[in-house]
Amino acid sequence: MSVVDNLFAMRGVWHDRLQGFHPDGSPMDFDEHGGTPGPFPYENLVYIDFDGTTYEQTNVAIAGRPLHVRSFRATVADGVLRFGQLGVGDPGHVGVSGGPGVLVFTPGVIDDSLKRFSDPDFILLSGPMERPTTRLRVTTLYRYARIVRVLRVDGVRLGDDPTRRWAEDPRGANGAVHEVPSTTMVYEAGATDAR
Repeated sequence: MSVVDNLFAMRGVWHDRLQGFHPDGSPMDFDEHGGTPGPFPYENLVYIDFDGTTYEQTNVAIAGRPLHVRSFRATVADGVLRFGQLGVGDPGHVGVSGGPGVLVFTPGVIDDSLKRFSDPDFILLSGPMERPTTRLRVTTLYRYARIVRVLRVDGVRLGDDPTRRWAEDPRGANGAVHEVPSTTMVYEAGATDAR
């Protein structure tokens, strides 16, 4: 199953519950290392849209953390999903397929910026591949070349239409679903925190 097939299968609105763990498996109460530091667990409303070429994702914090919105955009080229620049020093990130129901979002190249921050994202879809009902994401966060956190995200599909805001969206029912793509400073030389 191609990247395109998996992205179409993931298109929709999701409710995610995010939990952080220390490398030994003990629960993490607060994430000081991630791109958006804050307490665990928390919940997101996630909009994932895909038209065959352009991928858009917006995460909206809905419980456990203050309202925070992060948007991402990527484009399929030569069968691989290529994300826009995530911030200064970003080496470039890609989405690749691991077969039916498996996607990996990861750096496309290895360079020194990844010693400061690297967060490969493994996504497993379950249910019929034309409309999976759950999504498990697991990321391993490296800061300064050391693993500092494992993130587990359990997602449940709420609906199929990611082009309109969900009724429970804390931003309100009206307005654009996706916002300006988010940027980060974590890849910059001299970056000392997760912002």
